[in-house]
Amino acid sequence: MGDVTMMRAAGFDRHGPPEVLRISAAPVPVPAPGQVRVRVVAAGVQPFDSLVRSGAPGMSTELPAGIGNEFAGVVDHVGDAVMSFGRGDEVIGWAHMATHAEYVVTSTNAVVAKPSGIAWTEAGALGASGQTALSALRELEITRGETLLVAGAAGGAGSMLIQLARLSGAHVIGTASPPRHASLRLLGATPIDYGQDWTSRVDAAAPGGIDAALDAVGGPTLQDLTDLIADRNRIGTLVDHRQAAELGVRGIRAQRSTQQLQVLADLAVQERLRVSVRARYPLEKIAEAHRDVETGHGHGKVVLDIGTPPPASVSSGGVTVRPS
Repeated sequence: MGDVTMMRAAGFDRHGPPEVLRISAAPVPVPAPGQVRVRVVAAGVQPFDSLVRSGAPGMSTELPAGIGNEFAGVVDHVGDAVMSFGRGDEVIGWAHMATHAEYVVTSTNAVVAKPSGIAWTEAGALGASGQTALSALRELEITRGETLLVAGAAGGAGSMLIQLARLSGAHVIGTASPPRHASLRLLGATPIDYGQDWTSRVDAAAPGGIDAALDAVGGPTLQDLTDLIADRNRIGTLVDHRQAAELGVRGIRAQRSTQQLQVLADLAVQERLRVSVRARYPLEKIAEAHRDVETGHGHGKVVLDIGTPPPASVSSGGVTVRPS
């Protein structure tokens, strides 16, 4: 295990606003048989993280709690019976409420090799949003020639769903603020403003109707979708699961597997899937990162820079760290 015994880790001991998050010293975890320990380089910040931290209805957790669900890093130590990974291997993976820390332990069934062609920042933001998008694509049964509406399309999961749906041969309409429209067009979607009377603009953009819709906004938007699509099995939400139950639509959560994650990694290294990153923060600025996510604005993911990449793998990913 070497000399490393303590690490910095983010967490919270009460639900509330971003200010409840704290960085504290914690023991470095020890991998059990079948697990690997990873020194985290980068980790995405999800809307899911802020919902759990805030204690949103149906999203609270036992306290105290860690936070973070996706990461990219370097294997630091392996548990007994692990043959598929070794010290120094670069990986992408997930772990529940634990990745916003300098080290994370997870199963070998939750990591895949990080392709050298993917920058660390993008790799850290790939797993959760990408697998959420794949889960939505499958649950909503999107097929070639159909029209998919993505409400809140500029976020991490929305931007990935646009690309995956387009690769499946579907047409995509995405709602976003006007400054995000150019980015949505580059991803292959028809953008519309989500402001007042937005459903009339959807009708104009899709005279043949909408076949399915994914909501990444919640609130009144989800109710509006039920007026656009008759089949409620083809309406899903990522963020408003309580209202989903009331309306009889799908509350979609990521169904994760290494097979899915490998598909995403392959698409990314082939440059067929773009991982959009809008902002990076150091771990110490995690509360600021949560506030950024909660604005609901901006195109792409928010990522934490947690550790130093191996020298041969240093990459800026084309985005700039926010100033302290």
